[in-house]
Amino acid sequence: MSVTASRRTEESSIEPLVEAFMQRVVAQSPGEVEFHQAVREVARSVMPLVQSKKAYRDAKVLDRLVVPENVYMFRVVWTDDAGEVRVNRGYRVQMSSLLGPYKGGLRFHPSVNLGVLKFLAFEQVFKNSLTTLLLGGGKGGSDFDPKGRSDGEVMRFCQSFMSCLFRHIGSEIDVPAGDIGVGGREIGFLFGQYRKLTHRFDGALTGKNVAWGGSNLRPEATGYGSVYFANDMLSTRGESVKGKTATVSGSGNVAQYTVEKLNTLGAKVVTMSDSNGTIVDPDGIDAEKLAWVMELKNVRRGRISEYANQFRGAQYLPGKRPWAVPCDLAFPSATQNEIEEEDARTLVRNGCYCVSEGANMPSHADAVEVFLDAKILYGPGKAANAGGVAVSGLEMNQNAGCMRRSREDVDAQLKTIMHSIHENCVAYGRENGFVNYVNGANAAAFVKVADAMVQQGYV
Repeated sequence: MSVTASRRTEESSIEPLVEAFMQRVVAQSPGEVEFHQAVREVARSVMPLVQSKKAYRDAKVLDRLVVPENVYMFRVVWTDDAGEVRVNRGYRVQMSSLLGPYKGGLRFHPSVNLGVLKFLAFEQVFKNSLTTLLLGGGKGGSDFDPKGRSDGEVMRFCQSFMSCLFRHIGSEIDVPAGDIGVGGREIGFLFGQYRKLTHRFDGALTGKNVAWGGSNLRPEATGYGSVYFANDMLSTRGESVKGKTATVSGSGNVAQYTVEKLNTLGAKVVTMSDSNGTIVDPDGIDAEKLAWVMELKNVRRGRISEYANQFRGAQYLPGKRPWAVPCDLAFPSATQNEIEEEDARTLVRNGCYCVSEGANMPSHADAVEVFLDAKILYGPGKAANAGGVAVSGLEMNQNAGCMRRSREDVDAQLKTIMHSIHENCVAYGRENGFVNYVNGANAAAFVKVADAMVQQGYV
């Protein structure tokens, strides 16, 4: 029997159990489609483990894992530069503290709602479990859009946001970090307000400036880690990223450092994108061009379309994603559900055989099935992009010990952690010579969390 046929036979035997479980989840959280998608993927992977272990069934581990331990929703009131009062919603979803303090980013974006944050917090539980560090899982944010706002407006919003959040976080309780719309500027404003309100200088936030408690390599960690994970996947076939052509989506923090590390390791990156469209550069986005992109996005806060006017031979594709551009490797590094089923088919048809997700759940469920059926190397986000939270965990350790690690030391630890994640995925995901990294990542993470849940009792 083929790997695909064997996988589908096993799935068909557990599907009724998954469906019954999902009916309960949907009834508890109607309309939260991203959350349902994330839960269904995990349930399909781990239901055989649940059925094989009575302790998991008796403790209702799956039913408990999909209900957050705490959810905080609050009003954020601030004034813009014109003196007009503005009102946004703020959230913090504390999903699981079984393995350590809640850990996960803050996202400021108009698309933020409770369902999106529950999906991200649920994924974070498993991602953090895979890192081998003592971290629980959470996520938070607001529907505030920092794009186009002045530094003063962003500061006032962050101060109001933290005035609501500060009582729920702390270095041994919940340690937020950055995410989409929350970079070094926002973390600085948030930490300043936290320090003022609590009279404490501690590791209650990660992603801080290196000069006052941040970690070397934290901005680079997610992008670097996704490339290290891809390199480990390729090594199972006796290959590396060197000499390969890669497509990258996004042009923010994760995408920028994904491109940087791919360049360093000898790959050629031919795309970057933003919400308006994609640039294609057949000559490759080398270090000089990447530095220009970083200045464009991080300083001038411009649009990626400007790249095509700056560099001869580059083309701008308005309203398009990068997935129709032929490549060997693909790094979705923008946002959730950016690869649809037909995108996945196009990638495979054009010769892509390795996908490493820098974003959280960037592939639709149908797209994931295409990758698995084609038996390409597919690294899901909870494994491939765990480098960011791994280095955040190292920053927490630094803060607790009042110390600082060098870039070289942090990079070496990041490589070690990503390699360990890869090895655990292989150990749990091997199927007749094929590695199903989705099942491997979910199962490896789930066992650690489920065992902790059983051992800690019904709390």
